[in-house]
Amino acid sequence: MHLISSIYYKIMGIFQRISNLFRSNANAALDKLEDSEKMLKQMVMDMESDINKATTAIAQAIANEKNLARKIEVAIKNSKDWENKAMQALNAGREDLARQALEKKAIEDRNLQDLLPMHAQAAETSKKLREQLNQLKSKLDEAKARQGTLIARSQAAKAQTKINKALSGIGNDSFANFDKYEEKIMNLEAEASAYEELAGDNNSLDLEFKKLASNSDIEANLLAMKQKMGMLPSANIPNDRLLGS
Repeated sequence: MHLISSIYYKIMGIFQRISNLFRSNANAALDKLEDSEKMLKQMVMDMESDINKATTAIAQAIANEKNLARKIEVAIKNSKDWENKAMQALNAGREDLARQALEKKAIEDRNLQDLLPMHAQAAETSKKLREQLNQLKSKLDEAKARQGTLIARSQAAKAQTKINKALSGIGNDSFANFDKYEEKIMNLEAEASAYEELAGDNNSLDLEFKKLASNSDIEANLLAMKQKMGMLPSANIPNDRLLGS
């Protein structure tokens, strides 16, 4: 009985440790998200290690159950054998031998009565421990299956955080500087356009004066040509404006 209780409490202590470990590591991972991937991997490794220890302890409990079952079988067989021997002795007229055989049978029966409740408790304990171990193994399988997804989500969250930090660094000041540069460029373009218009006005004025001078020369040459051809009186034309002079 003491062995069964010792094994049971040992295994339950391992189960409690796994539960506490999971909760403490989960809280630590939440408090320190930058190490979440390491924490997830470490949690799975710790669960595997503790489940292996629990499996070893449960194997001892199952072995103890089987050992008790064998002792029960032996006690039943021995009790039956001594009963048969007592009957054989009576058939032979040996009540003394029959009495001794029945005493041996009584010892085996008492041993059997002690073994039966011990085996029942051991069987119940093994059953409960198997069920709890299977639940832990299922949780471990689930943790392994979700580990990849959680790590991917963690990496995505880190990437999003970096992007948000980068975007937060581009504030209104940066865009205000762009606006200032654009305004300066627009002013330079306007100034260049103004100088171009002024230059165009000066060129136009020069052309007008040149046209006036050119027209005056043409008119003088035209009068001179008419005078030379006898179409106008020569007195009407200054001598220094005559063609060829």
